Amino acid sequence: MTTALWITTVLLILVGVAGAVLPALPGVPLIFCGVLIAAWIGDFQQISEFTVVVMAILAVFGIAVDYVAAAVSAKKAGASRQGIIGAAIGTIAGVFTGLWGLIFMPLAGASIGEFIAHKDLFRAGKVGAAAWFGMLLATAVKLAVAFMMVGVFVTSLLI
Repeated sequence: MTTALWITTVLLILVGVAGAVLPALPGVPLIFCGVLIAAWIGDFQQISEFTVVVMAILAVFGIAVDYVAAAVSAKKAGASRQGIIGAAIGTIAGVFTGLWGLIFMPLAGASIGEFIAHKDLFRAGKVGAAAWFGMLLATAVKLAVAFMMVGVFVTSLLI
């Protein structure tokens, strides 16, 4: 049984790392689940409760960054309320529409929301581009969090 749990742990972590960049895979939560199973297997001896709490905090941060980055980036570009809402809706819709949707829906949502608010195509494009940049930045941060979680996990096992 222990072997099956360790195989599950490794698979969750590997799929989680892939999910940090691939759409429709909740990467950081999968890594956390893998670490939690590994900690449970070892009765929280090698991987302590403290480590699991740190991993949970990192996971929540990774999830939050994923959902708010496009909206925050659009706001920094001077987006209206509609532009920010559009970026958030586009990000959520992008999760369900595959790779191209994940790449372009935050841009489209922010642009459409901003165009509705101001009827200015240039401004709408600027806000959309900012939302897109925010989404790319979120992916980079999420990938960094995923590798940080894996690093803490491996370190916990080796120490």
